[in-house]
Amino acid sequence: MKEMTKERLIEIAIGISVEKDVDTLLETILTEAMRYTNCDGGTLYVCTEENLEFHTAITKSKNFYMSKKQGNMMLPPVPYSKTHVCACCALEKTKINIPDVYESKDYDFHGAQKYDAMNDYRTTSMLVLPMEDDKGKVIGVLQFINAMDDEGNIVSFPEECEQTIYALNSLAAVSLNNRKLSQQVLNLLHSFVEVMASAIDTRSPYNANHSKSMVNYGKRFIQWLNESESNWKFDEKDIDPFLMSVWLHDVGKLVIPLEIMDKPTRLGDLEDGLLYKISTGILMERIRGLEHPDEKEASDKKIGEIEAAKELILSSNAAGFLPDEKLEAIQKAGELFIKNDMGEEIPLLNEEEKTAMMVRKGTLTEDERKIIQSHVVNTEKMLSKMIFDGDYANVPVWAASHHEFLNGTGYPKHLTGKDLPKETRLLTILDVYDALTAEDRPYKPALPTEKAFSILHAMENDGQIDGEILALFEESGAWKKENQ
Repeated sequence: MKEMTKERLIEIAIGISVEKDVDTLLETILTEAMRYTNCDGGTLYVCTEENLEFHTAITKSKNFYMSKKQGNMMLPPVPYSKTHVCACCALEKTKINIPDVYESKDYDFHGAQKYDAMNDYRTTSMLVLPMEDDKGKVIGVLQFINAMDDEGNIVSFPEECEQTIYALNSLAAVSLNNRKLSQQVLNLLHSFVEVMASAIDTRSPYNANHSKSMVNYGKRFIQWLNESESNWKFDEKDIDPFLMSVWLHDVGKLVIPLEIMDKPTRLGDLEDGLLYKISTGILMERIRGLEHPDEKEASDKKIGEIEAAKELILSSNAAGFLPDEKLEAIQKAGELFIKNDMGEEIPLLNEEEKTAMMVRKGTLTEDERKIIQSHVVNTEKMLSKMIFDGDYANVPVWAASHHEFLNGTGYPKHLTGKDLPKETRLLTILDVYDALTAEDRPYKPALPTEKAFSILHAMENDGQIDGEILALFEESGAWKKENQ
């Protein structure tokens, strides 16, 4: 048995406490315990609901090393049965220390003897210890075989080594439990993200694929970036937080009125009222022509003017862009007076309808655009109610800043380049690219890739987005759809 000094135990404890990889942590416990007991073989089992699963198995004299971490673990799980000494240890929460398994009458070692026969080996001494968490639940089993003295002779496992290994077990159990709790919090966070993304998708079919597409672009870009010769690499710990910020960047849209967020035309909900008003105006003119034959020519002319105005308005209603001549024609058509069902003369377009129809680009009025833009403020408010710690601390910051531009012309805070990290700059590019090329937007057709990048480069020239990141994104091909 090797000496386990207090200094060495502290060193191991520190190593265990900072180790984030569970598989590495478990292997460390096994190998350190084997070094301390100076034994030839060791196995670490992890408890599941159904059985004990092999995690790491080592036999030094046979140069045998199989582990979950190395990806070569092929040994079948061990059922919770009294015929297996490791299972007995787990079931009974007891240590098992046997000088010679072939002479033991307390446990069934036919399995060990069969293994020995197949591998030209002789299992003699064995020590089996349960790994318990802070609540006394067995989470694993450590099994050691063939302790050796300084001359290499097989000896029994001394009882004094058990307490030291128990101490190692306790350190590992606390660390594993902390990892488990941390993973549970992370799983809860991911569940929240999935629920929020699903809620946005369900609420607005016109926005259903936006975040999902951006996440796919982001995953492919990060993979390409980390495999490329670029100086910018995504640290492994930053990948999941960044993708989470992409999933959550539009969460504020949950409180945006649907009639604005999904507004497919300039008139939107006003269209039905306008069509009714126009139909009434035409009907009133027809009645005038019937009641006053001498005015029929004038009424027919007025009907023609109304129908021409209707055609102009409806053809312009969903157009992506309206040039000056169209806007002037709409302005003139809106000033045409028609009669309502009370016989009162009213303008074809009231102020609200005229404001909607005079939108040059897109479908939103200035007031509606401000409401849409408030989604980033809502995103920040909603995410501020949650606790994002550690590696995830920047998720709300990245998510809520995706409409900010390097030259300060973005919104809502008019941040500039010094305030915008690379993650936010990338998120902005992903957002703009997908918005330009999305095929599910009701208010505009999807742009081809070449046109989308042309617009992005124009934004770069205006100082709005990061040209270096844009060049990397374009080179990566991460923007390609699955069918491209």
